[in-house]
Amino acid sequence: MLKKLFTSSFITLAVLAANPVKADVAESLANICAIVKANDKGELRKKMKSVRSEFDLKLRDYYNGISCGGESLIRVAILNDAVDAGTLLVKKMPKKHLAKPEQDGKTLQAWISENGLNENAVAKVVAERI
Repeated sequence: MLKKLFTSSFITLAVLAANPVKADVAESLANICAIVKANDKGELRKKMKSVRSEFDLKLRDYYNGISCGGESLIRVAILNDAVDAGTLLVKKMPKKHLAKPEQDGKTLQAWISENGLNENAVAKVVAERI
């Protein structure tokens, strides 16, 4: 009986040591808005790569769940003239996702036109991609 208890305890400890608890996805993406606003393409690339490796999620999987002051990541990039980060986001998103309406029901193209941002560099990349 004592031997079984010892063996099961040992196995439990071995499993816990081999599979450390991974951080929550939301925690990993906590500062992504600040990274996009700062136009830090290298840090954004690292963040996306770490989420991909830790949680097996691509940008399209978590893009709609992120809101930066009520705006999506690409909209934040456009509003803050974050050309490098915004271009990376646009290129990493599938074309069909770029054409879909966002949380407010407007597509990126419609939102860009309504706000008169057609001359923004990121907006031009969006237009080329769609």
